[in-house]
Amino acid sequence: MKTGVIGGGAWGTALAQVAAAGGGSVTLWAREAEVVEAINTTHRNALFLPGVPLSSAITATEELTRLADAEALLVVTPAQHLRAVLSQLPQRAIPLILCAKGIEAGSQKLMSEVAAEVQPRASIAVLSGPTFAHEVAAGLPTAVTLACSDEVVCTAISKRLARPTFRPYGSSDVVGAEIGGAVKNVLAIACGVVEGRKLGQNARAALISRGFAEMTRFGLARGARAETLAGLSGLGDLVLTCSSTSSRNFSLGKALGEGGEAGALLADRRSVAEGAYTAPVLAEAAEAAGVEMPIVDAVCALLTGSATVDEVVARVLARPLRSEG
Repeated sequence: MKTGVIGGGAWGTALAQVAAAGGGSVTLWAREAEVVEAINTTHRNALFLPGVPLSSAITATEELTRLADAEALLVVTPAQHLRAVLSQLPQRAIPLILCAKGIEAGSQKLMSEVAAEVQPRASIAVLSGPTFAHEVAAGLPTAVTLACSDEVVCTAISKRLARPTFRPYGSSDVVGAEIGGAVKNVLAIACGVVEGRKLGQNARAALISRGFAEMTRFGLARGARAETLAGLSGLGDLVLTCSSTSSRNFSLGKALGEGGEAGALLADRRSVAEGAYTAPVLAEAAEAAGVEMPIVDAVCALLTGSATVDEVVARVLARPLRSEG
């Protein structure tokens, strides 16, 4: 199976490495000319994934048209750019495996809904789970959720991507897999704030637990299954990204907790912290669904500068006592 990868960042490059290990040709599209040149000449992506030698089976390109003959596409473009990128592709009846985590601004649509609008002939799948790109590229053990409403397509993709150290678990709950990935990015910013403000491990554990409750409430309201949210693409990814500076979202939150200003921090980042762009969209979607998400609201207040860290912490701690759930 000829596989295309759209996105030459750390995660796109790591997935190209996984696909190349399974045999067959892999073509990776990247915006950055220096990334394309480095992959093709030195088999490395020093800009986004330094220190990892890449398979010689990976060919990089700046031209989306070079992916026209791919039999499956791993789409790793940032969430807010997904519609524009997919609009540049021809209409084809091939699997699109969506690997970005977010909710589209304005429409409040999940990535699968955006892809289905723009590429109605494609079979849509979602790959999500606890995955740091550098570990995947280095061949360290990783498990992910691969969600697709078509079981035959899901099985075919799983066989194409599965490696001894990369294990996809199939699911038909596309909505659940997407919501887990989108919400955990916002919660990871909050956990980073806890770390940066030195609020302690008790506070982080409480935030992860209560954040998972928010994720579950919102997911169920949007039609997700509770078992999906408690699996790799929900709780599993949440635990990972809320506990390490290898997470861009956690690192952003940590810098905010240490006194950084959101605008300056985001302007200084080459890699996208998706949670910063998902937070306001998620807050709007939660309000429209009648779902309370106080931690998400707190992150929004920090990102817009409408409240300080101390103010949002005090606000969350002053919420009325209630039953757990």
